Amino acid sequence: MAGMTQRHDVVIVGGGLVGASLAIALDRLGIDTGLVEAAPPTAMPPVFDQRNLSFATATVNALTALGVMQKLRTPAGPIRRIHISRQGDFGRVRLDAADYGREQFGQVVVARDFGEALEARLGELRHVTRYRPARFIALEEGAAGARRLRLAGETGEQSVEARLLVAADGTRSQLRDALGIGAQEHDYGQTLFVARVRAEQAPDGTAYERFTDTGPTALLPRGDCHFGAIHGVPAETADAVAALDEAAWLARLQAAFGWRVGRFLASGERSAYPISRVVAERLVAPRAVLMGNAAQTIHPIGAQGFNLGLRDALTLAELLETGGEDPGADSLLQAYARRRAEDRERTLAFSDGLARLTANPAPMLRPLRSLGLAAVDLSPTLQGFLVGGAMGFRGDLPALCREVAA
Repeated sequence: MAGMTQRHDVVIVGGGLVGASLAIALDRLGIDTGLVEAAPPTAMPPVFDQRNLSFATATVNALTALGVMQKLRTPAGPIRRIHISRQGDFGRVRLDAADYGREQFGQVVVARDFGEALEARLGELRHVTRYRPARFIALEEGAAGARRLRLAGETGEQSVEARLLVAADGTRSQLRDALGIGAQEHDYGQTLFVARVRAEQAPDGTAYERFTDTGPTALLPRGDCHFGAIHGVPAETADAVAALDEAAWLARLQAAFGWRVGRFLASGERSAYPISRVVAERLVAPRAVLMGNAAQTIHPIGAQGFNLGLRDALTLAELLETGGEDPGADSLLQAYARRRAEDRERTLAFSDGLARLTANPAPMLRPLRSLGLAAVDLSPTLQGFLVGGAMGFRGDLPALCREVAA
């Protein structure tokens, strides 16, 4: 295929969580799509590791409609309750899905399990051409009404044209840079450690978020009778935490989290992720659109990242379904930017504000935070705001997110 120019209606650069989900959504519309993936057919992308993904109800609804949740080989863990507290502050917030007439707020899925489900679903598609392994190397002068990109693969280089180009290639998006779209970045000075842990008490559907001066510690109820542990540490101590043996690691986790699920008994392998906020200055360029982490990489506090990125993808798919014959029309891209504005801005403000406020050690903030936690715990209105965000019902919601999962 080297030297030939392949043409598609849409080309997605990035085969991770958001890019693969978009490809599935476009296939059901019969849109000729190219999917550029860095990983070869025999390997999973690095993003599909042991991280625990917290899917909001809106996300579960959409992924069920797309036929992905049915492909999970291991059960997801339902989130029926949410417990929020901060070390050293009094007060806490407790949310129960039953109080809102729901069975759950969402589900916890291991990233690798989700990757395997996406791969199984991608294998069924009829309108998607997969370029793998392939990487984007440059934009070229294309035909009228199209963008041309140069790809490098195992057999050499080739050109691909698309009437609409989608950048879903992650935080350090090369395609975003090539499109001339800048990004604002903030380093939180934190590293998050992720591991599977076993405790004296098995998960009962409660997701815990525990804030400290150095970052959040969360415990998510997995579907395999273990917890997904997330522990934030100052970046300068990350190497020392990574070097801890299992007993010392569990002791550190216990000290940060407390004893709400009893003693931590065992831990799987730990993975570490430096945390920064990277926000693209705009979402669209001529015949091109950004989504997922290429558009906005946010602090994982509150587990909003993938949920937000999936709503990016589904909004675009919805517009392509009804937007006429030209998928790269400027009017369609401007409509995409408008529809994503409220959800994006509110989610960005929520995650960044919460990350900065909860990690601020200033003594004067302690009583204010404590009063705030107590007020939310007693206020149905404030709780309703949190519940709406936790379930993904925010902004101009794509129709697939509103459907009730079967």
